[in-house]
Amino acid sequence: MSYLELLIIAICLCFDTFAVSVGGGVLLCNKKTCVLQIVKILFCFSFFQAGLLFTGWIAGSTFANAISEWDHWIAFFILLYIGGKMIIDFLKKEKHCDEKAADLLKTKNLIILSIATSIDAIAVGVSLALIYIPVYKIAFVTAVTVLATAFASFSGLKFGTTLGRKIGENASLAGGVILILIGIKILIEHI
Repeated sequence: MSYLELLIIAICLCFDTFAVSVGGGVLLCNKKTCVLQIVKILFCFSFFQAGLLFTGWIAGSTFANAISEWDHWIAFFILLYIGGKMIIDFLKKEKHCDEKAADLLKTKNLIILSIATSIDAIAVGVSLALIYIPVYKIAFVTAVTVLATAFASFSGLKFGTTLGRKIGENASLAGGVILILIGIKILIEHI
């Protein structure tokens, strides 16, 4: 898998964070926030996104040899599921309504939302392990995930009032389609 493909995966992982941050930005527009609060939000989203991606890769690496004959199928179905879920959520137009209404300044809400938007990173990490991504490439995608997630969260917070809910929903649709396409590419490469 190329560095460009890993970069795209890292960017796609943060679309949920962006959508939630847009909603959080709408709520924060009438509140005074300090730089430390914004840094706390960016750190929390980035930490969980990258941490769960790496955790998934470690878990997948431990049993990758046992399922090497089906690894590409598993990676395909994982990415298909995640991408499909993002598209279905977009079509339902009811995704994250309660999450977007959450106050990101409350630590408990922030941690819950950070985990909720990062669950798919575990599955992506497992799928990367199943196609034998080496440690130096997983370090790259983890680092890029930190930066992309922080940027997505900052952008969502900063422009939440002007971007509104529509952009966040479209980002989820785009991320889902891209993940499915990457899954198809992995499958085609191994068949």
